[in-house]
Amino acid sequence: MSDRLPRLNAPAPELLLQLTEIVGPANAIIDPDIQAPYLREWRDRYVGRTPVVLRPQSTDEVARILALVNAAHVGVVPQGGNTGLVGGQIPSETGREIVLSLTRLNRIRAVDQHTSSMTVEAGVTLAAARAAAEAAGRLFPLSLPSEGTCSIGGNLATNAGGIGVLAHGNARQLTLGIEAVLADGRIWNGLKALRKDNTGYDLRDLLIGSEGTLGIITAATLKLVSRPREVATALAALPSLDAVLSLFELASNRGGASLTAFEFLSQRSLHFVTRHVAGARLPFDAEHPWYVLLDISGHADDGGALAVAEAIFTSALDARIVKDAIVAQSLTQSAALWQLREGASEAQKFEGGSIKHDVSVPVGSIPAFIAHADALIEALCPGARPVAFGHFGDGNVHYNVSQPLGMDRAEFLEKWEEISAAVHALVTRMDGSISAEHGIGQMKRASLRSAKSAVELDMMRAIKAALDPHGILNPGKLL
Repeated sequence: MSDRLPRLNAPAPELLLQLTEIVGPANAIIDPDIQAPYLREWRDRYVGRTPVVLRPQSTDEVARILALVNAAHVGVVPQGGNTGLVGGQIPSETGREIVLSLTRLNRIRAVDQHTSSMTVEAGVTLAAARAAAEAAGRLFPLSLPSEGTCSIGGNLATNAGGIGVLAHGNARQLTLGIEAVLADGRIWNGLKALRKDNTGYDLRDLLIGSEGTLGIITAATLKLVSRPREVATALAALPSLDAVLSLFELASNRGGASLTAFEFLSQRSLHFVTRHVAGARLPFDAEHPWYVLLDISGHADDGGALAVAEAIFTSALDARIVKDAIVAQSLTQSAALWQLREGASEAQKFEGGSIKHDVSVPVGSIPAFIAHADALIEALCPGARPVAFGHFGDGNVHYNVSQPLGMDRAEFLEKWEEISAAVHALVTRMDGSISAEHGIGQMKRASLRSAKSAVELDMMRAIKAALDPHGILNPGKLL
């Protein structure tokens, strides 16, 4: 099957009038200044153009829009909170694609304590969804630094991960059912709260992670879990990545299901955080090559979580796996420790150009991957500064590379393709994934050819052709 981009039309004036009638003039944005926030991602790596930004308020309006643009063979780019990191939510520079913002689909339709589920629309922010769950005495465990802006629709479209994956899985594992509009405008209502439904192909899982290329998710029924009664947060300093692996094995054995987060950070990443994030500081007197931040959660308010955390680090110190450790004794101390991890992405902005990789490898291969990747980077760009951190417990490494000191930013960023190709080739050789949680979007579309087999790509193209024969849904993304 061909991998060429679809031949799509620019929207005719008559079509633009019809689309405006559906959402109303106030929600059909044509003013370039008002359009601007919808047309660039937060790092300014991707900037596009559009004749109109449509802001529908209901699933029915989304369906009417898609029926019209599909018949006219006009491309449409769905967008949530515009926090994506691979350009999947940004239109092309041709100015022929319509942007469909789902932010006005922002109702929480229901919270059901009997099924421990809630049904929310695609434009509900992750923070609002988590607050609704908390108000019902439950927890929606998906957690991302961008939760105040990112939306549930975008989270599902990219199968978002975050810090809770170790215990609760990605967005896919937290979704019981979805409602989606297909390319031709038909509405699929799959909003079920069932834990078991073995009736053929799992269409829910097919659309989750498809980045808006197979259908537009308009609502979802999400899985809720019991809120922990207590959480113990701890930070450890370690001499090597092999020691990080040993600590993970020890914490997994001792903590079991109560180990709900296990994040790792390099010395350089924490240098950047403490240098550029207000109020951030390390609680240790000496510096160390690697750090681990972990959470132990408990469902009895009896100090059990704290006891487990302290037991883990007592054993780790006795075995000389860790050099130093601190267990937070208050919510304020816990927040200060988590600030070190949550500021890791933001802090890199102040160090010049950054070439970013969101990859995963088997957990046991993380030390070897980072060692080989560091050697590759030094050979390709001497003096470049690797910044590694991420979700060690599920193998997700954010392997970013900051420019060498004194190097021109633009000159460094010109090496993006060369450096990424080398890192992705290494990941593939180690049976990993070139996208752990951010998706493919525009950034990694070409890389997918070397990461997937010919059979896998043919299967994906066949699914795309069946559900979106005219190629109108998020053209130029993923495939």
